Order: sequence, then structure tokens, then C-alpha cells
Amino acid sequence: MSLATLHSIATVTAFTAFLAIVWWAYSPRNRKRFEEDAKLALDDDLNDEKVADVTDLSDASRRDKDNK
Repeated sequence: MSLATLHSIATVTAFTAFLAIVWWAYSPRNRKRFEEDAKLALDDDLNDEKVADVTDLSDASRRDKDNK
């Protein structure tokens, strides 16, 4: 078996693996799961902002009480 044949086999194998991954990622049965997973990072950011807002409010109310 020559080096060119091994190179061809490796190329075909890599391309087949690529197509399998693309098919798996875009298959309809995985669509809902991937859409939910994509929103997780955004949900964390929104929750962090809410926590920061509440923290800012509680700090401000403490300062107001201290100033009175």
C-alpha cells in the first residue's frame, strides 16, 4: 500500500466523519436540544444582570439608611 493510498483513505475517512457530524448537528431530532443549549449562555447573562441589579439596589438602600 503506497503513501498516496493511505492519504486518500485518511481524506475520505475525515470527510465522512465531517459529514456525519454535520448530519448529527443539523438533524431535526436534535434541533430543540441545541436551541435550548444555545440559550443557556444568554440565560446566565440575564440572571447575572438581575443579581447585579438587586445587589446595587441593596447597597444603595444601605447607604441611604446610613446617611439618615
